[in-house]
Amino acid sequence: MAVRVEKSGSVWTVIHSRPEARNAMDPESAELLHQAFVDFENDSEAKVAVFWGEGGAFCSGWDLKFASTLDGPNPLGELAMSSDDSSPSNGSDIPRGAMGPSRLELSKPVIAAISGPAVAGGMELALWADFRVMERSSYFGVYCRRWGVPLIDGGTVRLPRIVGQGRALEIILTGRQVMAEECERIGLCEYVVDDGLSRQKAEELANQIASFPQACVRADRRSVFMQEGLPIRAALIEEWINGQPILAQEGISGANRFAQGEGRHGEST
Repeated sequence: MAVRVEKSGSVWTVIHSRPEARNAMDPESAELLHQAFVDFENDSEAKVAVFWGEGGAFCSGWDLKFASTLDGPNPLGELAMSSDDSSPSNGSDIPRGAMGPSRLELSKPVIAAISGPAVAGGMELALWADFRVMERSSYFGVYCRRWGVPLIDGGTVRLPRIVGQGRALEIILTGRQVMAEECERIGLCEYVVDDGLSRQKAEELANQIASFPQACVRADRRSVFMQEGLPIRAALIEEWINGQPILAQEGISGANRFAQGEGRHGEST
């Protein structure tokens, strides 16, 4: 099986395993990954997901050997059709991308754990995650530049929002390798760890996030996405409206626990 899920309590680790192809994305993997994250979204017990590529590569992009077999003016054809799942977050209002889950809009956090290459479409998948943990020898890059394959799974949308337009254009147009330390410096990843430790670190972070009151976690996460592109005043209004029911749902009871002596001096409850 090219995709499997390992569960530890409320944390799911979604694993792409095509090591013989450096986890290049073929149609089977794309569909299985898409469905795995839809299942994660719809499972009431699941709180945080880690996305990891097995065998020393996160994802080397779209499988160009498969791509070479396509033809016609609409080469993706049915490959880009959306899932039949009726979940409101399954991205069914737009076609599913060739890379699988890249167009899903989930209500729960996903952390990318990156070893080796995360290039071309693999970089787009890493950008889809909420944030990224990279191993020291891992790297990004629009390697599809040399083959004339465009970014169609969110790369031209998410990369400028993360690192700014000028930096994004330089990375996209040159197609150069971007190593982990540079990624951390320009805000393209949030953690750099020793080789072999990206999954462990990502799962530690996932368990930390999963330990918090989840309505508040998801509301604050949603607010970050919802204010994108809004003027400051409109964004502040959006944040206020978004937060009010959560304050009533979880915040007041949390304040009561604090008042009774829990969680003092930064200790987790």
